[in-house]
Amino acid sequence: MKNLTILIVCLTIMACQNQTYIQDRDPLLEAFKRNSETVLQDLENWQNETPDYSIFIEDYYHYPTNFTLVKDSVTLKEMKEKDKLAFEMYDFELVSDIALLPGVNPITKEVDGSVRFYSTWRITKTATDSTEERSATLRIYYSYDFNEQGRVTYLDRFGDYTGLTRYLSGMGE
Repeated sequence: MKNLTILIVCLTIMACQNQTYIQDRDPLLEAFKRNSETVLQDLENWQNETPDYSIFIEDYYHYPTNFTLVKDSVTLKEMKEKDKLAFEMYDFELVSDIALLPGVNPITKEVDGSVRFYSTWRITKTATDSTEERSATLRIYYSYDFNEQGRVTYLDRFGDYTGLTRYLSGMGE
């Protein structure tokens, strides 16, 4: 009987803690859902070559992962310039389904409203008078971090961009 009482007390404590855990995390899951909508719209805008930079904070930055980088970070202003050049040179099409995943704070390991996912894109360099059209697919891992107002503070994109651009330019045969 004593063991049964201890078991009931332990289960009751665990049930209360679990309920508290779910309630404590609910605002973060709501933030993840809201931020996921922003990410999906951002991907749609990218494909349509109409990015909405108002989703980013003014002091936004990211660390590029391309080989032989000259600069270790990119500001929002620089990202806008790079995007403009990319749209002039390439067409982008998302060719995979997206399964958005909640991210975690790297220090606390707690869900934090950030959004992660893998995707596959088809990138096409349009034909010119002297070159044929070239197309390639690239698998990319994305990680969007948000502030409390739902604006992007940091964005990581990991993929073999160097290999992609070499191939599309005809250098990576």
